Amino acid sequence: MGNANDSQPPPGFNPHYSGILPQKGWPSRNLKFWRHRIVPGMFSRAAGSHSSPVLDAPADGKVRVTWIGHASFFVQFAGHSVIVDPNWANWHGPVKRLRQPGLKLREVPEVDLVLVTHAHFDHLHKPSLKVLKAKEGIVVPRGSGSLVKRLGFSSVHEMCAWDELLFNELHVTHTPCFHWGARYIHDRHRDYGGYLIRAGGKSVFHCGDSAYFDGFEEIGRRQEIDVALMPIGAYESPSGRNVHMNPEEAVRAFAELGAKVMIPMHYGTFPLGNEPHEEPVERLLMEADRLGISERILIPEAGVGIEW
Repeated sequence: MGNANDSQPPPGFNPHYSGILPQKGWPSRNLKFWRHRIVPGMFSRAAGSHSSPVLDAPADGKVRVTWIGHASFFVQFAGHSVIVDPNWANWHGPVKRLRQPGLKLREVPEVDLVLVTHAHFDHLHKPSLKVLKAKEGIVVPRGSGSLVKRLGFSSVHEMCAWDELLFNELHVTHTPCFHWGARYIHDRHRDYGGYLIRAGGKSVFHCGDSAYFDGFEEIGRRQEIDVALMPIGAYESPSGRNVHMNPEEAVRAFAELGAKVMIPMHYGTFPLGNEPHEEPVERLLMEADRLGISERILIPEAGVGIEW
């Protein structure tokens, strides 16, 4: 696939497409990535520990958000629950997990839905998905249904940007982002995005993977957002491509969404960028302090639910 057309999406594809070609200087960035992130990580012991999930539902009008690690969350409303991008992998190829999953996989109860934002291996992790149970099945972006149809779910729902699903009082909207969706290289037909999840008078926005783009204001206009789960890591991409937000961009996107509080994600679990391990949270807190919104940034401990 090494031709100029690699940077252009197929017809009818998500217009917010990053392309797959690396930027100039990628060999030196990759060397740094292997020397300072991958190889040291192989010999490190994963930090943290597993907890058992809180099984009792939160009170009416509340939502409980539990970070599992990376982009994985267990979200509980008063009458419904979902899990987003479940990933209990210890390795992704040579990339070793640096932080233990916050919850024990086999203790996660049956949820209403499992939601997957895109087909990348660190978001659509088949071994984890095979263990989980969901009454209403699994939701994936357009083009990824074939990847999950044999994983034991009763139903597979494919969604395009701004599609909506309703299960009793659980409402799910698929939102656009600026990223890419191929699981390998040739399958660029697979879409990608985030989700707005609403139930019991509360709403949670899971951004998925995304670079900063001009679509966050529109997402916020379409629905009031209580909790925004925003990616803040892997911004020093070895490829040099614009595929992830840095912490300052994540704060800007959070402001444009008009969300009430922000919980960061996509950091501290798998080393996927050249930035130092502790830098994403440090920069996030500095930017929030500069803007006077520190009280609206909630830093989770993996496995510990935050109620709001």
